[in-house]
Amino acid sequence: MAKDEFDLFVIGGGSGGVRASRLAANLGLRVGVAEEYRFGGTCVIRGCVPKKLMVFASDYASKFQDSKGFGWNYRSMSFSWRKFSNSMRSEVDRLEKLYESMLHSSGVITFKQKAKLNGHNSVILNDGTILKAKYILLAGGSGPSRISIHGENLAISSNEIFSLTELPKKLLIIGGGYIACEFASIFNGLGVNVRQIYRGEKILRGFDNDIRNHVETCMRNRGVNITNNVQLKSINKVKNGLEVYLSNGQKEISDQVLLAVGRQPKVEDLGLDKVDLRLTENGAIYVDQFLKTSIDSIYAVGDITDRLNLTPVAIKDAVAFINTVFCEKKTVPDHDLVPTAVFTRPEVGTVGLTEAEAIIKHKIKIFKTSFSPMGNRISCREEQILMKLIVCHKTDKVLGCHIVGEGASEMIQIFGIAIKMGVKKSDLNATCAVHPTIAEEIVTLK
Repeated sequence: MAKDEFDLFVIGGGSGGVRASRLAANLGLRVGVAEEYRFGGTCVIRGCVPKKLMVFASDYASKFQDSKGFGWNYRSMSFSWRKFSNSMRSEVDRLEKLYESMLHSSGVITFKQKAKLNGHNSVILNDGTILKAKYILLAGGSGPSRISIHGENLAISSNEIFSLTELPKKLLIIGGGYIACEFASIFNGLGVNVRQIYRGEKILRGFDNDIRNHVETCMRNRGVNITNNVQLKSINKVKNGLEVYLSNGQKEISDQVLLAVGRQPKVEDLGLDKVDLRLTENGAIYVDQFLKTSIDSIYAVGDITDRLNLTPVAIKDAVAFINTVFCEKKTVPDHDLVPTAVFTRPEVGTVGLTEAEAIIKHKIKIFKTSFSPMGNRISCREEQILMKLIVCHKTDKVLGCHIVGEGASEMIQIFGIAIKMGVKKSDLNATCAVHPTIAEEIVTLK
């Protein structure tokens, strides 16, 4: 095969693109992958990984405070944003090198530059090189959405939040989704004065209403100033920061403004003018159940299809694509009952149907509890854990599980297995609890 020819060429070196590239190369195929920014994609470089490191950093202040009730004493406590940022960047750099190393060890040919479609079976690199491929996989992911207002360019997005040279004293966050709420919790935990404004009535749209209410209450109690039913109108640069004007007539000064108003598929400058590729109504790449686009030789996985935008889903998509195209094993990626977590403080773990979704199709029973975990009693923290099960009245199957509190993300991963296997409430009742734990409440709910 000529140097400019490939069995598979992947545009995008994120989680889905890297997994597909490695799997294909391990089958003995000639594979190329192009990444315009850094290998690892949003998750590794400016998403899941650095965000979770920030979550860890932000937790220490409350842990130090809670420790007083357990007899610990200390004279002072300080946080160095610079030291933490350096540590965070070092870990991200390490993972980026690991991704590149795994690609090279699998025999994948990498191109550290932008690539876009040049035809049904060809791509063009940023340097003008044209490459041919039997199959092309679009795995470019998504990017932060922007809003059309005066001074929008003065705000930062989740792409830039990890590169701040200093910790702001005051941060205004625009948005009410999981990204906005996570960063509100993180920076509040780091001692920043955080105000979050959201145009809707309640944060975390799409989640179970009990979870939304509980998280918002807890975030407020921790010090996040949440204002709903308000929109950002404009931003102006002034001597002492950024002056923002809100739809309720208020104006205030903030050191930074973070726009966290959603994400959109990265389809701009993808070469769509060269191919007649079908898009969905919201501008994502259309794919069928086997991840094939409207062109037989072009497939797409992950966020660029805007179906379920999670790293593990992109990886599952990649495996399904390889099975279907190169292993003669047609595979439909399973996006049903995918457990998810929101790393607010307190954190959220959820899988299955919300109460509002379940009641449309089923007669249901609700099992719900809120309680103070043992550690909070001594630390005098009043925050409570919330657990909720939604059960089908007819079959006794658990349709949804929703948790807010310490360890929610870890618990929901395990419960995701159970609900996927069709666990019934009677199965939980028959399971002996591990005591004393937070998780035991799941099997003792009445």
